[in-house]
Amino acid sequence: MPPVKHRKIVMLGYPSVGKSSLALQFVKGDFPKDYEPTIENTWSKTFVIGSDEFELDVVDTAGQDEYSLLPQSFVFGIHGYIVVYSVACSRSFQIARGLHRVLVDRRGKCLMPIVLVGNKNDLPSQNRQVKMEEGKKLAESWGAAFMEVSAKDTEKSKQIFTKIIEEIDRVERSFCEEKTCIVM
Repeated sequence: MPPVKHRKIVMLGYPSVGKSSLALQFVKGDFPKDYEPTIENTWSKTFVIGSDEFELDVVDTAGQDEYSLLPQSFVFGIHGYIVVYSVACSRSFQIARGLHRVLVDRRGKCLMPIVLVGNKNDLPSQNRQVKMEEGKKLAESWGAAFMEVSAKDTEKSKQIFTKIIEEIDRVERSFCEEKTCIVM
């Protein structure tokens, strides 16, 4: 088996959108019953995709708003980002937009592995404030992957982390492709 590939990702989003719930569902297979605001946690999990084994460090951040500053530790040495909003909170969707702008400002306008996640899609439809099409359109404008999930769904939570690994590999491959010049 090839050596274990280490990847570090950061979860960003407005407070109480479910970043910690998604991370805990992935790492421990457990949905927390009570809401406890996160300061910052890093969770690690080793898992296999295809024939590759990955050691994934998930940095679960405190919620951000438009006044939050992203520390350097969220920019350098990071392989990818999961930006989370709640489908039941249009404000969290606007904050997700702003977080992407901050990432572009800090990292530069480059290929950045991102998965945009609309969480809480299990809530009744009358609670929905952000349409799925809006999320898809925003992710497309970023060149990012998009998923809509419920943190209560273990399989969907796992798919988010599989998707970010795929996005990281896609971006890394785009830098490794051999370029040739043709002189005429």
